[in-house]
Amino acid sequence: MMRSLWTAASGMIAQQTNVDTISNNLANVNTTGYKAQSAEFKSLLYQNLQTKTTTANGENKPIPAEVGLGVRNSSITSHFSQGAFLASDSDTAFAINGDGFFAVRGADGETYYTRNGNFTYAVGVNGMMLTTTDGLPVLDSAGREIAFDMSGYDMSKVRVSTDGQFGYLDDDGNYQDLGMQIGVFQFNNPSGLEKMSGSLLAETVASGQAINEALTDTVQKSTIKSGYLEGSNVQVADEMVNLIIAQRAYEMNSKAIQASDEMLSQANQLRR
Repeated sequence: MMRSLWTAASGMIAQQTNVDTISNNLANVNTTGYKAQSAEFKSLLYQNLQTKTTTANGENKPIPAEVGLGVRNSSITSHFSQGAFLASDSDTAFAINGDGFFAVRGADGETYYTRNGNFTYAVGVNGMMLTTTDGLPVLDSAGREIAFDMSGYDMSKVRVSTDGQFGYLDDDGNYQDLGMQIGVFQFNNPSGLEKMSGSLLAETVASGQAINEALTDTVQKSTIKSGYLEGSNVQVADEMVNLIIAQRAYEMNSKAIQASDEMLSQANQLRR
């Protein structure tokens, strides 16, 4: 009975994490570039109550008696399926169609990655810079900050092609290549990226090193859609169903604890 208490308690803890994960998905349903997560479970150790043996008559009993000791969360997995494209009136709104990520330079000087292409222009040391809404510089395909000479360009005339190349419409309406390209990077295991605040992702050993699409021909290249943002891939109906399932599982584990408590209470009253 004491074993059943701890087993059911482990189930409640695991389902609480599951509910927290689903709640976070629902909270970020309108977050640009957000990728839904799901909690994965695994069983704990099994305890042998009876090993393989024979009966008193010599008959084989090849199946042992084992009982599990509960469950725990093994991981919280991010699902990097494509989100819907949402039209935007901003000239600096970009959505990635494919497996790529934008690269930005964090406040600590490290490089981070994101699917959130809701960028803007901000005045920087090197001129007019392309930054995130938090002011973090966006990097080009060479890992440098994207900056323009403020005196030389009307930023409303800057254009970005599907492969991320920057161009400019001169006074005659002719397209001029600016020789800069938005950096797009891929990972062998994007689910291994570490989630940070502000839709940022950090490279880890599990994700592998970033693969620069501009310098690698062995990956399928992503395309950039200017004037669009990528919405989250959270499916509200699915998340609500998963939330109900998690709540019911939590309730069942709670009832198992109540049943074990009643059995312990009855056992304690036998001597009276």
